[in-house]
Amino acid sequence: MKDILGKALLDYFQGNHTEDIITETNISEEDEMPLSYLFRDFKEMPALEQQALRLSKGSTLDVGCGAGNHSLYLQNQGLDVLAIDISEGAIEVAKQRGVERTKHIELLNLNDETFDTILLIMNGTGIFSQLSNVSKYLQHLRTLLNDGGQILIDTSDIKYMFDEGEDGGIWVPSDRYYGELTFTMSYKKEKGEPFDWLYLDANLFETAATSNGFDFEIIAHGEHFDYLARLTIAANSPLQ
Repeated sequence: MKDILGKALLDYFQGNHTEDIITETNISEEDEMPLSYLFRDFKEMPALEQQALRLSKGSTLDVGCGAGNHSLYLQNQGLDVLAIDISEGAIEVAKQRGVERTKHIELLNLNDETFDTILLIMNGTGIFSQLSNVSKYLQHLRTLLNDGGQILIDTSDIKYMFDEGEDGGIWVPSDRYYGELTFTMSYKKEKGEPFDWLYLDANLFETAATSNGFDFEIIAHGEHFDYLARLTIAANSPLQ
């Protein structure tokens, strides 16, 4: 697959920034993603991200690390962090910025370490791709979690993007869950392959989490239908 994100991050980091990434979904028009935002420091991060980083403890896995913003902050706080991403360019940028432990790998292929904190930020449920994959990812995340560990993950309820009926209900697709989107990313006249990206409303996420042996807690709500959740292994889970 074309590494659109990695190419853009490398260009920005190496001083070759002339334009930003363009994103588009199956339910929205083209929008610019400023590359500068993908290199933000702690004080520029949204409150939910800041809170997730403050709650991180012990050995930490940063899933979908991008340019390494979260990993760098946690390293500076003295935490042992492994940063992973499916974008080879992103991993190269993270390395060059000083992230000490990186791995170019898909989450489901990571099997040789366990962690006290697993961090999935900037709509962390997006990597689940589709609703049908949620249990598979949650079960794999469990195998990477130390006893007493936590998963910190944020997402949004995107029902606000759909039209509301006279009865107060919303018009959502009949053939799929409304939080299942298809994204396309373009950069410098190059268009990447479409990819699936999942947003989960809190009720559905809690149901999925509890059915997979987790306790589910909403830590905080953001300003735009987003929220930060913490998943921990339930005391009565058969996985304990």
